[in-house]
Amino acid sequence: MNDARAGRFFAHGVMITLSLLAIFPVYWMVQTSFRPENTVFSTGLFPTAPTLDNYRAVIEAMPIFRIIWNTFVMAGATAIAQVATGLLAAWALVRWRFPGGRLVHSLIALSWLVPFQVVMIPNYVLATRLGLLDSLAGLVIPNAAAAIAVLVIYNAMRGFPREVVEAARMDGTSSLRTLLEVVLPNMRAPLASVGILCFISAWNDYFWPLLLIRRMENSVVQIGLQFFMTQEGNDWGLLMAAATLASLPILILYLVLQRQIVDSFMKSGIR
Repeated sequence: MNDARAGRFFAHGVMITLSLLAIFPVYWMVQTSFRPENTVFSTGLFPTAPTLDNYRAVIEAMPIFRIIWNTFVMAGATAIAQVATGLLAAWALVRWRFPGGRLVHSLIALSWLVPFQVVMIPNYVLATRLGLLDSLAGLVIPNAAAAIAVLVIYNAMRGFPREVVEAARMDGTSSLRTLLEVVLPNMRAPLASVGILCFISAWNDYFWPLLLIRRMENSVVQIGLQFFMTQEGNDWGLLMAAATLASLPILILYLVLQRQIVDSFMKSGIR
């Protein structure tokens, strides 16, 4: 075996090992969800007597499918709103020249670095006064704009040919129509990438729903999973079954849009 072949063999071995380590927690979650209560803490790799009792108990204990639907609606609406506001903001920054334009761009970039914990209390007070407490609208509206969406779309839009935009302007097309009828159809790929990133980010959000949601029927999956975590102890079988059900929609999304998701993560530099 020459050195080059040995190097490839070693690299493949490392990648396979790291892949198995990465996927093992997911496998452990799924196989634990099929274990009876008395074997939940068994260290075996496979359940000796697999059962669906945990899934039946989860469905009886909480409206899990409604919670998943709430999360899907919340994440989808948040992603659409962030893409729409990001598109309009990026178009204004790229197309129009106005005093302070660079400063506005810098402030948007800096706002991305502000941790959510800094703004969550003012947002909570505002949402309460607007009557958005314990509602899906309250989860979506404060997150309708995202700096990452503006920055990614801005960078993609800067590469759009200015000659095409100028030709539309000379034909008498308004700025908004140029954006919607000329630019938007040619930027479906980057917009889809941003939309996927925003959807996954909203799906995984925990702190804001934890502050805003009070009733189980208005909850999202991250908050619903807490139902099985108490001070007396965690019901691991039901918790793993609920986590498996909650993971299915995002797993299906990944399988359907695998190439676009990987591409969006590479373009944005987010792991």
